[in-house]
Amino acid sequence: MLLTTWIAFVIAGSLIAISPGSGAVLSMSHGLAYGLKKASATVLGLQLGLVLVLVIAGAGVGSLLLASSTAFTAVKIVGALYLIWLGIGQWRAKADGPAVDTAGLAAHPSFGKRVMTGFLTNATNPKGIIFMVAVLPQFIDKKAPLLPQLAILGVTMVTIDSIVMHGYAALASSMQRFFRDPRAVKLQNRVFGAVLMLMGSLLFLVEPGRRA
Repeated sequence: MLLTTWIAFVIAGSLIAISPGSGAVLSMSHGLAYGLKKASATVLGLQLGLVLVLVIAGAGVGSLLLASSTAFTAVKIVGALYLIWLGIGQWRAKADGPAVDTAGLAAHPSFGKRVMTGFLTNATNPKGIIFMVAVLPQFIDKKAPLLPQLAILGVTMVTIDSIVMHGYAALASSMQRFFRDPRAVKLQNRVFGAVLMLMGSLLFLVEPGRRA
């Protein structure tokens, strides 16, 4: 792979990662609610989901998925309902301070649950498959071995997205002191919940032949 091609992909990947999406919203929500350190588990999950999307797109399964309206619709519905479910949970979250466990420590979702939430958010997002199917071929040299190129692009995209999502989480985490009051927590939950539900609803409008 030429250096100029890789640099072009870095620019494209950065723009994709920075653009607001469900991953960014989830990273900010967890950064604000749990802090940067705990939100890192969510970011890890997001990257595992991204790796799955990259594998699907790179293996050509993404193209087959887009060609099959039934399969695409099924993935779209699952992804949309999952985001709406997350949004409803965020909207209904208690605003009277974090729960406390028997040890007297703030009780947050477990590491595994935060990872799984991040993973499912990216893995069930059909927009990610559309983006990767549309973007990856533009940076692939058909005359060169495919797997090494996919590996380079995959590692690059995961690295970029991980940095950007941690940036979103860190930005939100730095604002925690402004959300100590129960009313502020309730407002935070309502805002992030509404955004997640809106994104889930918009996924129903995504079509195989259209990038959204």
